[in-house]
Amino acid sequence: MQKGKPSADELIALILQGIEDVKGLEINLLDLRDIENTVCDYFVLCNGTSNTHVNAIVNSIQKTVSKGIKDKPWHVEGSDNAEWVLLDYVNVVVHVFQKQVREFYDIEGLWGDAKVTLVESSFNQ
Repeated sequence: MQKGKPSADELIALILQGIEDVKGLEINLLDLRDIENTVCDYFVLCNGTSNTHVNAIVNSIQKTVSKGIKDKPWHVEGSDNAEWVLLDYVNVVVHVFQKQVREFYDIEGLWGDAKVTLVESSFNQ
């Protein structure tokens, strides 16, 4: 591992903490490492209840990651309407959805060969 470059595990732990801190829902981790020609190693997916909640999750992730490992996303997309916001941390891509948008695009179904881990949250809806 390069000096100063955080591991994917560290990054994912901070992303999950950021999601949990503002009660993001239905958190899944997709491990894409065994699939050929993927753009990254992991997807983290979750949803919020409104565009305000989606933005709060996105802001919490960015703040937690920045504070923890001084990293920021290479690219952020979708913040304007906050129905589906993508945070690209290069080897880990985070998708924060509103529930109906997540169901419509069905990322888990599209990446059916990925190993999916349901992340248990410390609270119930």
